[in-house]
Amino acid sequence: MNRYPNILIRKQQNGLRYFGSSKYPPISPSINDYYIITMQGDRLDNLAAQFYGDPTLYWILQVANVDTINRDSLYPPIGVQLRIPQDLSTILNDFDNLNQLDEDNIIITQ
Repeated sequence: MNRYPNILIRKQQNGLRYFGSSKYPPISPSINDYYIITMQGDRLDNLAAQFYGDPTLYWILQVANVDTINRDSLYPPIGVQLRIPQDLSTILNDFDNLNQLDEDNIIITQ
């Protein structure tokens, strides 16, 4: 399994290519969200695989718990409550809208 299935490559007017950055939408709390208490060994990618079936969606957990999780870590603190958003279709749609591609952007699928 490829760790980075979709890599955003942007192209400048002069033809040079560079890796693009993703923008992440805010994720509002919902009454349908799950809450868990983290344990030793929990990682955001493993939790995303468990709850969403896709470890690459770890960023949803990071954005939903921005006050709890360091942006540069896949390891949440032990013993804290994490919110697990359940409205994936809305979150992914918001993500796609924020990162819309135009004719000068390319997604490389590996």
